[in-house]
Amino acid sequence: MPMLPSEFSGLERYAGKWCLATENERWKARMSSGMEELQELYDAVLPLVPEAMAYCDKFPLDDMPEDAVNLLRLVYSFVMVSFAVELWAQTYPPDTRGTDFVRLSEPLP
Repeated sequence: MPMLPSEFSGLERYAGKWCLATENERWKARMSSGMEELQELYDAVLPLVPEAMAYCDKFPLDDMPEDAVNLLRLVYSFVMVSFAVELWAQTYPPDTRGTDFVRLSEPLP
């Protein structure tokens, strides 16, 4: 069963791993992935971010269809991955090998 809107079916292969509900889950996925995998996700999602955001903007945040929520979560993962790809060229932020990410509350959705 597809997780993303049909307009974004080309990203479906990333949905299972990267459409994660919490920032903590996205952080753990990023930290457990190699740079090759992060670069692949980054390259696939980057050109579609404007279209994805336009698609998600059609719905109120508190009443989005599940496929739009998953698309938004994929963009959230893209943002988290972008730091590793664009700034650091490594999975871990420099000089923070033991860092962890803990959020006490999550924004909608």
